[in-house]
Amino acid sequence: MYLRRVCLCVTLALPAWPALAQAPVFRCGNEYTNDARQAEQRLCQVLELGPVTVPGTQVMRPAAPAPVPADKRSSASAEPRLPQSNPQTRIDAAVQRSRDADARQILEAELLKAQARLAQTQAEFKQGEPDKQGAEGRNHQRYLDRVQALRSELVRQQADVASLQRELARLP
Repeated sequence: MYLRRVCLCVTLALPAWPALAQAPVFRCGNEYTNDARQAEQRLCQVLELGPVTVPGTQVMRPAAPAPVPADKRSSASAEPRLPQSNPQTRIDAAVQRSRDADARQILEAELLKAQARLAQTQAEFKQGEPDKQGAEGRNHQRYLDRVQALRSELVRQQADVASLQRELARLP
């Protein structure tokens, strides 16, 4: 019985839906409203708006593979297909070695910088008991906040050094 009432209400309300969507909009100074009573009290102006349209986007679908002729289907499934390399996109071995060497130099320089920053932060951290600075002698919470920030900075820098070392290990 309850479901029947809900269906009846929805069926009766559906024709009124477009009218609700096109309710007038009022401008009250720099504010906008669709409440007619509030607009009447505040002497707002009715805005004449056209229908609102929102541009859609087109769904991109992958291209369908080319059909394989019936006589080649059995041989195509028997042999694995290797990707075709384009001769124009191939890189000369000497050029690739040069690029790898440049990449290694850049990573080694970054690793040295990261290790220096890590050493500086460890020296400042002093095993979790850094020196108090300025107002931290009177405000212990400020000191604790700085210690926590140093600890998190130390963990981040250790992760940076480890990731650079992993990246260097991957290079040929």
